[in-house]
Amino acid sequence: MPNYQLVYFNGRGRAELCRLIFHAAGVPFEDIRLDHTKGEWPGEWKAKCPFGQLPVLVVDGKMLAQSKAAARYLAREFNLAGKTSWDQARADMFIDEFDDISTELYKISHEKDEAKKAELREKFNADTLPRHLGYLENLLKENNGGNGYFVGDSLTWAGLGIVNVYDHLGGTDAPFANFPLLAGLIKRVREHPKVAEWIKTRPQTPF
Repeated sequence: MPNYQLVYFNGRGRAELCRLIFHAAGVPFEDIRLDHTKGEWPGEWKAKCPFGQLPVLVVDGKMLAQSKAAARYLAREFNLAGKTSWDQARADMFIDEFDDISTELYKISHEKDEAKKAELREKFNADTLPRHLGYLENLLKENNGGNGYFVGDSLTWAGLGIVNVYDHLGGTDAPFANFPLLAGLIKRVREHPKVAEWIKTRPQTPF
């Protein structure tokens, strides 16, 4: 088996989907968390990274940058990408949709003006998020009535991706109150034994 290292900061952020994939697959990896307050970033790492940023996945000494590229590679290696080319494309579609949601969240978190931040958050909670979750609820329902997974009949990285969104939204059920199929999917994936163990034992971090 290859030697895997995942390099990021001490937070979930853009590396957590890769961590969820590793743990769901039961594949060991070195979870390297750099502390910029101790000079570990940029340190020696920034110059090594293909684009001068984190996260990076290191496979037998070879680096792969960009969080979605790394997660997609892992999903394919560990049979979590989808069983057919169509299923894989559908899983990619969901991942890109989750990225759209995360982009809106990043806009809020990085806004310096508090009044503007409050305005962005209000719009996100009242309009943007319910609209996106509505799309996802309907698409989930199209696959076996919505009582299984986004893609096919087994767990893929798309299912792990919605759990990552759940965490980014604060790790509470409240945003999904009007979307019972999504809430059920999140519960199923979070109760997957290996995923549940990781969620229970992972470091508690501010992001």
